[in-house]
Amino acid sequence: MSFLRPFEMGRKAEISIRLSEFEIPPMQDVLVVGKKAPIGPEAVKRMVDALSPEQYVVIRLEHEIFEAAVLKKSLLKFIPQEKLLPIVLEECSAIATDDSVIKAQLNIVVQVNRAVDI
Repeated sequence: MSFLRPFEMGRKAEISIRLSEFEIPPMQDVLVVGKKAPIGPEAVKRMVDALSPEQYVVIRLEHEIFEAAVLKKSLLKFIPQEKLLPIVLEECSAIATDDSVIKAQLNIVVQVNRAVDI
């Protein structure tokens, strides 16, 4: 076992890999399209309509980096679009440029607590 002395520098890298099957369309829950991305909102709309009709909604954006977002409709049953989209855009903005196309998988868990009179 090697121990670093206080004056020695050390480096570590932690790698986490999520492997999954290739999907058609090649997106998961959300796709965010940059203003200068190689694919535009209309092409994305045609792709999702052709391959997964009625499963996604394409939203045109007034955003400094992104031109459009594509959301899986089933997510919007958990969280309304006006609450979900700002969170997604904030996180994507931290890693994207205006020529990016970002694919995201969301894991939403709704917690419900109820009380009843007995």
